Amino acid sequence: MQKFLGAIIVLMCVFGGYMWAGGRLLAIWQPAEIMIIVGAALGSVIIGNPPQVLKEMRRQLGMLVSQPKDEQLYYMELMAVLQILLETVRSGGFKSLDKHIEAPEESDLFNRYQRVSGDYRLVSFITDNLRLMAMGQMSPHELEGLLEQEIEAIQNDLLQPSRSMQRTAEALPGFGILAAVGGIIITMQSIDGSIALIGYHVAAALVGTFVGIFGCYCCLDPASNAMAQRVKRDMSAFECVRATLVAYVAKKPTLLAIDAGRKHIQLDIKPTFNQMEQWLAEQEG
Repeated sequence: MQKFLGAIIVLMCVFGGYMWAGGRLLAIWQPAEIMIIVGAALGSVIIGNPPQVLKEMRRQLGMLVSQPKDEQLYYMELMAVLQILLETVRSGGFKSLDKHIEAPEESDLFNRYQRVSGDYRLVSFITDNLRLMAMGQMSPHELEGLLEQEIEAIQNDLLQPSRSMQRTAEALPGFGILAAVGGIIITMQSIDGSIALIGYHVAAALVGTFVGIFGCYCCLDPASNAMAQRVKRDMSAFECVRATLVAYVAKKPTLLAIDAGRKHIQLDIKPTFNQMEQWLAEQEG
């Protein structure tokens, strides 16, 4: 809703101000100029990125316009999953986790918490590192270093689409100039025509510059920034898991290990310790 509100404000102020000054919207409708700019931008994105980045870019753009998830409930479920997994290890050893970490899609635990199981990257992060912990004794410092490296690699991969879109946004004014130069060439071909015809072609050429600047600063640049912020916010779940596992390896009680992870949740959705404890107690019941 907030993003739609922002888009409406941009459109109303830019085009409303243009019309208030006496401009006609029909004059901005120049399909040839728009095709040049949009085609050049889309083609450069396809040329400059591998298929997996394009696929992730499409997914992240879809998340910007889709209904946001209930983040507080998502983190509550994540803490419940971690508690059950760690308590299972305490009572039966790492061998008792096989039914959960070898095939998480068939695990009754992960199927119980659909919000967590739907995030396949996070589930893979949890199961892979529990499997790593089961293979041998690791110090908290060693485990923390490995998890930080993995989180950094995941974040870099997820930030590639926003970085690519940012570069495309920076190129859009140049694509606008490209379209404008094409329009000036057409204008020069009609130099022997009437003043009205020459004015029409010059205006059409300037629309290319207008569309390029508008697309950069009002569309792609805000979208790329929103994508990057969404990725960084989502990485808090990985930090939550990292802190929990490291605290568990450091021989902390399960509840304190979960609380170590809780501290990495964003302030606006972070539950209090009492809320977390009550929720976890309800899940055990």
